[in-house]
Amino acid sequence: MQSKQDSVSELSGARKRFPPAILAFFIQLVALGLTWVILQVGYMLFAVTLAGWGICLLQSVISALLATGLRMAVWWRIIHFLFPVTIFFMLQWNVPPWVYLSAFLFTLALFWSTFKTQVPFYPSLPTTWRQVKQLIPEDKPVSILDVGSGLGGLVMYLARERPNAACAGIEVAPLPWLISALLAVIKKSSARFKYGNYQAVNLSEYDVVFAYLSPAAMPELWQKAVKEMRSGSVLISYEFEIPGITPKLQIQDRPDSPCIFVWEF
Repeated sequence: MQSKQDSVSELSGARKRFPPAILAFFIQLVALGLTWVILQVGYMLFAVTLAGWGICLLQSVISALLATGLRMAVWWRIIHFLFPVTIFFMLQWNVPPWVYLSAFLFTLALFWSTFKTQVPFYPSLPTTWRQVKQLIPEDKPVSILDVGSGLGGLVMYLARERPNAACAGIEVAPLPWLISALLAVIKKSSARFKYGNYQAVNLSEYDVVFAYLSPAAMPELWQKAVKEMRSGSVLISYEFEIPGITPKLQIQDRPDSPCIFVWEF
């Protein structure tokens, strides 16, 4: 008989083999199959049938339970529960097909490779920009890179507030990158934005590297930083720590706000 520890190991292995978005797809497929089986058994044994909303609710519950069993993050469990119900209500509204296509293309351009990088669209706020600015030297030229620069707000802010700094951002999602590049032109900012994965960038070219990614991406970022960043350079992360690595500095604007973590090489 398979032990409980073996079962947990298998679930953990499944989470490591598949990115969360791919795992979510399979969970919904399995939930759909289990929903169909339950409906058939209920009809044959008890002559029970469910209305459309009841079927969707049943799949919502099953998919959320599967996500819980696989120990997915809490927000994934919520997404699994809401997904079938949301689809049902949207179908009731008779939304034209082009709306779905437009929403899909917009989402694809915004999140692009989130399924692979496990980094959703996390825009930083001006309060964070001002805190990061205090960490940038004023008395000497520095080069700054924002990893996952999104719409480019932080990079353009630093380029304006620190004129002696060479500020750049790199973004893998096409829509945010395009918007940031266009905004830099419109605002006549010295900030520069590159489209692509930060793994293709040599971090030794920068004095300061800022990242607002996700917990899943931090170990890989740290490994690259250790290999490439020069002595005296600084890695800054907003909200997400690097597991097992104590930061030199930890800044928190308010007791209920996320921290800024600073590592110096």
